[in-house]
Amino acid sequence: MPIADNFTSVYSQEWEINFLQCHPNGYLKQTELCNLLQLTAGSHAEMGGMSFTDMQQHNQAWVLSRMRVEVDELPKWRDKVTVTTWIADLQGSRSVRALEMWLNGKKIVGSLTYWAVFNTSLRKSEALALPHDHFEKYPDRLPTEQAFAKLDLSREAELVAERRIVLSDLDIVFHANNVKYLEWCLDTLDYKPLLKQQLKSFDMNFLRELKYNDEVKIYSGETDKQHYFTIQKEDKPCFALELNWK
Repeated sequence: MPIADNFTSVYSQEWEINFLQCHPNGYLKQTELCNLLQLTAGSHAEMGGMSFTDMQQHNQAWVLSRMRVEVDELPKWRDKVTVTTWIADLQGSRSVRALEMWLNGKKIVGSLTYWAVFNTSLRKSEALALPHDHFEKYPDRLPTEQAFAKLDLSREAELVAERRIVLSDLDIVFHANNVKYLEWCLDTLDYKPLLKQQLKSFDMNFLRELKYNDEVKIYSGETDKQHYFTIQKEDKPCFALELNWK
């Protein structure tokens, strides 16, 4: 698709929170928060001629490698929020994208995301085939107080769940959607702190893709005000998550 006439390097999109996106307390689910951030990033990429359809001309797609989310508060049902996004860096096969969520003129969420260009035929990363000079980069404009965390995979953890990847876990790239990993981990927790909005930040590292019918094990451990997880397939880590509580 051609670059949109109204393309800008900093893009904002308004969303109204619907009840399907909310926890029983009426506040936005953390998983749905991640979905809204990524949908906004996708809209910006489409306006700039780097959509999934554009990239598929070269058998390429963006896949998420790391994501940090810092939450001051969550919006609730019927709230209208604005998500703003821009590219902090884009070189070779990697891109760093920044996102913020605003409610009534107040920033309530900041997120830093690290993406890789993935060849959907060869199933490996490679340099971006599309031009991107029209995207101004903002390396000094960061949306979070802390940068990405490289999560420690060696900490003691116990098995808390097992699952098989099913059709509803898959996305358009035909592997488990990144938000599903977060969902599987959160489902193993006591839900009360989540409903009380006590989760202040979380980091996710995506290490290997999971495909239909893969069998995985979920391991968890905790320290003071922190939960951590790994998801493993055949004893090899595919995903790591760190939750930081207030």
